[in-house]
Order: sequence, then C-alpha cells, then structure tokens
Amino acid sequence: MIIVSLLAVACGSDTTSTATAMNSATSSGTGTSTDAAPAKDTLTGTIEIDGSSTVFPVTEAVAEDFRLYEQADVRVNVAISGTGGGFKRFTTGETDISNASRHIKEKERDQAKENGIEFIEMRVGTDGLSVAVNPDNDFVDCLTVEELNAIWAPGSSISNWSEVRSDFPDRPLRLYGPDTDSGTFDYFTEEINGEAQTSRSDYTASADDNVLVQGIGGDRNALGYFGYAYYIENSDKIKAVAVDNGNGCITPSPVTIADGSYTPLSRPLFIYVKVASLERPEVKAFVQYYMEVGAKLTDEVGYVAADSSIYAANLAAIK
Repeated sequence: MIIVSLLAVACGSDTTSTATAMNSATSSGTGTSTDAAPAKDTLTGTIEIDGSSTVFPVTEAVAEDFRLYEQADVRVNVAISGTGGGFKRFTTGETDISNASRHIKEKERDQAKENGIEFIEMRVGTDGLSVAVNPDNDFVDCLTVEELNAIWAPGSSISNWSEVRSDFPDRPLRLYGPDTDSGTFDYFTEEINGEAQTSRSDYTASADDNVLVQGIGGDRNALGYFGYAYYIENSDKIKAVAVDNGNGCITPSPVTIADGSYTPLSRPLFIYVKVASLERPEVKAFVQYYMEVGAKLTDEVGYVAADSSIYAANLAAIK
C-alpha cells in the first residue's frame, strides 16, 4: 500500500509523511515477514528525507518497515517536494537523504560542494513514466512520441483532441503534469521535447502525483504523466496510454520497463545519502536496511528493482 498525505501541494507546499509502525505486516502489505520479530529499540533520532514523488512510495515503504521491524524509536520523515526541490534542501545540509528520479545536476553538485556536502548516489530501481487519460476516454490507446511532443512542446497551442490526430473527436484537451522542480518533469521534457525543462506551461501542475491522478480521474478530457507506481495503484481510476517510439505501441509494464522496450520513458531511480549523516548510527542502519529490503519493496510498489549486484555495491559503499 502506498501511504501518502494528500496536502495541497499544487499551491507550492510540500507533502510530508512520517513513517509510522503498522499493527501488522499484513495490513501494510510491505512487511518483510508476517511473523517478524518486534522492532529493536536500540537507536533513537530523526532522519530527514525529501525529494522525488516517484521514489517516495519506495522510501516510505522502507521507512514503515524499518520502524516496524528494526528501530521503533527512530523517526523517519519522508517529504515530497520534487527531485529538484529535494536537492535544494539536500545540498544546503537540511536533509540526510534525497529521493531522486534523475541524476544530480552539475549546478546541484556545485552547490553541495560549496556547502561541504559529500554524498553517495545509490540506484534503487527503474521506473517507466506513464502517460494516462481518463478511463472514459475510448479513442486514445496509443500516442506517438511525435504527437506527445506536439502536445507538450514549448509554445504548443493544441487545446483540442482533434488537433492531435484528425480522427480524434472535437473535444477539449486538458493537461496535467508535474511541476518544474520534479525529476519526472526533467526526464519527460528531455526525452519528449529534446531538452530538459522545456515545456508549455499552461497545464495543471503539482509536485504530488496523487493530485495529478485525481485530476485525470475526474476529467474525461484529460491527459497527463507521472511515475508508473501511481498508475498501478490507481489503475481503476485512470487508463495508461501506450507510447510508439517507431517500433509499435508499447504499454508500460514491469517487463517492458525492465527489458528497455518501453522507450524513451524508462528511467533510473536513486537515493542520495549525505556522507556525514552516515556517521549517525540510525541513518547508517536505515540505509543498510534500505539496501537489504529495497528490491522486494520496489517491486511491491510497482517499479522494477535494481539488480542485486547494485544493492550489494551500495552496501559496500557505506561499510
């Protein structure tokens, strides 16, 4: 189960969810074992995490299980402000871990260096950005990369479905997507429009993918995009659109994301860990636990787990 806090982030505020112990592993759906031993009460402290809404479900699931099975007295605050927003806090030393759906940018590296922040990048999985419409939309099953570009390109004035394709009906087109601090926005615009951060701006934007899901689910003329896990969690409310990059229409799935056929919208997911924070035993224990159970929980929330050798390398980097 994906646990999120539905705050009004569309107006620019962050969404924060504090991981809390569940009554049972069965109720959370993310427990490592239904008869696991109670959490060990040996560590205390607070771990601050912010960043990508896409990586949020994985990190939140890890945080829940960490408190349930490992360290009940460690508070893990997991916020959503988008990959870029998370890096703004991380590179000034406000957070211990930053969720990211893209690599850190050079200017963000420079900011971290200026503030004496050393970090370790850890890959935790792969996502397939999902293009979605309202389930009542019975005429869109697949869009080409060229059509997506025509819709989302800077300066695009397309406002009717009939302008996308001549055999589409004469109906208004309303767009939903992540805000400009989002790594999802960066990746989508780079792959679809040819340059990151280049996009039309007249669409409903939010840092919280659940806001986008709700918007598309309530608007029969909507089109939007977000991380695959949010589509899986809400597949009864929205419909995924296949993407044709010249090799036929491919729908996102664990198989097509893992084998690379869902191109160009498959992308890696990361957490960035502040080296200084690893000197605190509660942070080191959390990151170790993340690498031990991350593959299972990444699969459970709907993404594709990284190879076991990657998790092993991540563990080796902090020992």
